[in-house]
Amino acid sequence: MHDHSQFQNPVRIIENLFIPLNDGTRLAAKLWLPVGPDGADMPSPAVLEYLPYRKHDGTRTRDNAMHEYLAGHGYAAIRVDIRGTGESDGIITDEYSVQEQIDGCELIAWIAAQGWCDGQVTMIGISWGGFNGLQIAARQPPALKTVITVGSTDDRFATDIHRVGGCLSKDDFDWSSTMFANNDLPPDEAIVGPRWREIWMQRIEANFPWMLTWLRHQRRDDYWKQGSVCEDFSKITIPVYAVSGWADNYSEAVPRLLAGLSGPRLGLVGPWAHSYPYDVSVAPAIGWLQEVLRWCDHWMKGRETGIMDEPLYRTWMQEPVPPRTCYLERPGRWIGEPSWPSPHVTPRLLHLNAGHQLGEEAGPVQGLPVCSPLWVGLTAGEVGRYGENADWATDQRMDDGGSLVFLSDPLPERIELLGAPQVMLRFASDKPMALVSVRLNDVAPDGSSTRIGIGILNLTHRKSHEFPEALVPGVFTDATVEMEDIAVAVPAGHRLAISISTTYWPIAWPSPEPATLTIQTGESRLMLPVRAPQASDGTLRAFDPPASAENTPQISHPVEAAARREVRHDLLTGRMTVDFPRWTGISEMPDIGHIHRAECLSRYEITDGDPLSATTLTKFRVEIERKGLTASHESEGRLTCDATHFRVEMTVTIRENGTVIFTRNWDERIARDHL
Repeated sequence: MHDHSQFQNPVRIIENLFIPLNDGTRLAAKLWLPVGPDGADMPSPAVLEYLPYRKHDGTRTRDNAMHEYLAGHGYAAIRVDIRGTGESDGIITDEYSVQEQIDGCELIAWIAAQGWCDGQVTMIGISWGGFNGLQIAARQPPALKTVITVGSTDDRFATDIHRVGGCLSKDDFDWSSTMFANNDLPPDEAIVGPRWREIWMQRIEANFPWMLTWLRHQRRDDYWKQGSVCEDFSKITIPVYAVSGWADNYSEAVPRLLAGLSGPRLGLVGPWAHSYPYDVSVAPAIGWLQEVLRWCDHWMKGRETGIMDEPLYRTWMQEPVPPRTCYLERPGRWIGEPSWPSPHVTPRLLHLNAGHQLGEEAGPVQGLPVCSPLWVGLTAGEVGRYGENADWATDQRMDDGGSLVFLSDPLPERIELLGAPQVMLRFASDKPMALVSVRLNDVAPDGSSTRIGIGILNLTHRKSHEFPEALVPGVFTDATVEMEDIAVAVPAGHRLAISISTTYWPIAWPSPEPATLTIQTGESRLMLPVRAPQASDGTLRAFDPPASAENTPQISHPVEAAARREVRHDLLTGRMTVDFPRWTGISEMPDIGHIHRAECLSRYEITDGDPLSATTLTKFRVEIERKGLTASHESEGRLTCDATHFRVEMTVTIRENGTVIFTRNWDERIARDHL
């Protein structure tokens, strides 16, 4: 995988350089430059990755694999810390800010003007770096020629870690605590010099839990529209290569981008989790960096690589699997679509009928009630499965016990689904606020049930995420629950099931009081996107095997008695606890003399029958040890609620060489807004 003999050029690495902005702020960057036959830097197109995750000691041990590879093939690769992070100057106050985007445009102009750049820039990035690539493309900086966006979204409200179908996502507070810890870490004196401590203290003083901002925007207002490129796709005129994985909750953004953009574009979705496709936790990996070169060679070097002659949308059609909490690989095959929406996908309607049946024809109208216990959702696994191996939804029969289930007859023939299934519900609620979770399951002949689709909707958002409306108890109304996009085959002899619940803890924060929904059979239905297999699928160009440069050295040490992924349900008290360990381990970087330690946990607690007992707890301890310094952040957070308000509590302690140098507490109540 790491064959330097295949590099076209030697590579010169500049560990750090400072990029000046017009307001005097300096952004810290690491640079990989291709070296020409004469030993001089070659003026080359540049590939920029722009992140807040500390290029010197945060993403250090993964950056080199990609950037040196690109430099070895004739591109100037540059990794830049966002203002207020890593060794860059300034303060960061939120994700995807206007300031971050303006800085990015200025940064691109600076790169294009350097002697080692030929004036052209591509942005590449996963997650945050995929987001801001699209956002900056919408601002149209002249030197930005293309964007390669991986594991990101066009819609900050609908498809990010904050909200799920207008409900409060379990990841909102978790992610806030993650960034709270990351933003308290000091810059490296070896790079910024004696100013390092002054910069560190400024950041500590300014740092706060971003959850306090996010929770004040519970509907899709201007806060979320800023940075959501779906607001006006026409602002993006340059070519876009959009990539994700079916085990990543950002995957549905890829078909949306393909449908919404009008310029040159390609989409790729594999079986992967939240990862670059050459380095994955869910196989098969592909030679994705070779695809990046084909893309960049086409758009920045004018070479005919054939990449734009291939299907607009290439995706991994997943074969059926039994339900498990861990898949290290997903069997399947590559398929290609010439356009999206696809002419090969036909909607098939199934009706939610009396007798709990999914039928081809609509049956008689009958009201079926459902009021789910709060334990429905304990088998859900992770929302996004961000690279983890044990966070998948397991057998759905337990959750089905607290759900309203509609089951089809055994399928007479295999079907393949590609797209977003939809469930159109005719329903009434006995409470003004309610949510609904709808799961699409593949039920095997032995009864085992694998979740293949999931959709959640805050029913006060049934007409609009921007203008929620309380339900009128007892009055029937309509709502469409759109599931995440999927690509999965269901074999003949299996059944399809639709499972409807009024809770899905801890994925979605529960409504303030238990609600009973009455679902009208005969008037509610399921739309399945059924794809006909195409002979052309078998002629797709095969991907190369994974290739990359070597990463910088890293020694990983285990953490004794580290928390583990665990679900506990006390059947006597009704108390439930779900633990998600976060960023736990000891990482040693011998090339720069750093040791990083982290023990982090997100815990979700609730007592059955009492939605107001819902609690999220975070406990984060991160530490950097380097020459002459041990700096640590310790924080504990707690999110609770009553019928009208959320309560956010957070404490933080910062230590320098064991001595407490800073503490702060937050305790704020934020009104619930149709949530």
